[in-house]
Amino acid sequence: MAKGILIVDDAAFMRMMIKDVLTKNGFDVIGEAENGAKAIEKYKELTPDLTIMDITMPELDGIQAVKAIKKFDANAKVIMCSAMGQQAMVIEAIQTGAKDFIVKPFQADRVIEAVKKALG
Repeated sequence: MAKGILIVDDAAFMRMMIKDVLTKNGFDVIGEAENGAKAIEKYKELTPDLTIMDITMPELDGIQAVKAIKKFDANAKVIMCSAMGQQAMVIEAIQTGAKDFIVKPFQADRVIEAVKKALG
């Protein structure tokens, strides 16, 4: 069964790359958002099985968005994605409830591995 995934990144090309990797591997991308505020709206509207969330975004960053999504749905599955391999951010993302963390530039197989793991 195809799982619905929401992709959140302020860079359109990153959303496109992630979407491409996921769809080629049989996953269903049901929505996209370009910032944390939109991510929360889309999450409530679409209730995806998984959200792939960038950390550094305008308006509302990924960590704040995950906190809001987790408040709305305690069982929300989120994978954080960021170019900054900063230890503190990774730890904060995991403490916030992220299932995994992908560092950009990412390897396609690392994305699929994280998605499969998060979806169980």
